[in-house]
Amino acid sequence: MTDYLTQLDAWKAHRLERLKAADGWLNVIGRYWLENGTVSVGSAHDNDLVLSAGPAHVGTVTQDAEGVTFTPAEGIEGHENGPVRLKLDKHHPPRFHAGSLLLEVTTLNGQHALRVRDSASTAPADFPGIPYYPADPSWRIVADWQLLDTPITMTVDTVLGIPTEVTVTHKAVFQHDGQTYEIIATHGSAKSPQFVIKDPTSRTDTYPASRFLFGEDVTDSSIVLDFNKAINPPCAFTEHAVCPLPPPENVLPFAITAGEKRIANSH
Repeated sequence: MTDYLTQLDAWKAHRLERLKAADGWLNVIGRYWLENGTVSVGSAHDNDLVLSAGPAHVGTVTQDAEGVTFTPAEGIEGHENGPVRLKLDKHHPPRFHAGSLLLEVTTLNGQHALRVRDSASTAPADFPGIPYYPADPSWRIVADWQLLDTPITMTVDTVLGIPTEVTVTHKAVFQHDGQTYEIIATHGSAKSPQFVIKDPTSRTDTYPASRFLFGEDVTDSSIVLDFNKAINPPCAFTEHAVCPLPPPENVLPFAITAGEKRIANSH
C-alpha cells in the first residue's frame, strides 16, 4: 500500500506539472474558429484576431481548400522564410511560436481552429492546485476488457454543443459493492483508453460536466480502472477547450469518492 500511495503522489505531481507546462491548459488565452480566407493575428487592435497578449503583429493565418498556412509578420522568428504550410493532424496539432506565444491549429469534425497559449502568463504560477478525495487503493479496480462483437459508431456531444462521431470497440466490466457495471471508452488509444464518466458527486464535489479516466495496464482481457486518477477535463481549467460529455453508458449511479474534486472558479 505504501508503494501504491507513493506512486499515486508522484502521478499527482506529474499531473500538476503538465497542467502548468508551456503547453498545458492554464495559459490558454484564446481559441478561434478558422474559415476560408486570411486573418491577421496579434495583440494590436488592427488585427482581425486580437489577442490579449504577445506581439502586436504575429502574422497571418490563411485557410483554403488545401489546408492552413501561417505567414509570420516582420520581426517574428522565421519571417524571412515566408509562408509555412502547416501539416494538419487532429492528434498532433501543428505548432508555431511568436514571442511568448505558442499557437496551434486544432481540428474537430474537419473544422480548424487557432488555439493560443501565452508562456508569459502568470496563471500557472498562481494556480492553487487541485483538491482530491483521500487516496483509497480499493478504488483501483481490475476490470474485464471485453471486445464488442461489432464496433459501434456513436455520436458524443461536447460542452459547446458540437457533436462528434466516435467508434467504440471495447467495454470495461467491473464490480462495485456486489453490482456489475459497464463503461465504454470513447476516446484515447489502445494502450490508454479514455472513459468520460459522471456520477452523483458531480452535483456537489466534482466537475459538473464530467471527469476523465484513462485505463491502465491493458491486456486482451483486462484493464485497470484507477478512480483515484479520475481527473477534471480541460474545460475545468479554461473556457477555450472543447470537451466531450459522457455517453449515457458512462453515467454511473453510485458516488465515486475518489480522484480529483472540483477546482475553485471552474469554467
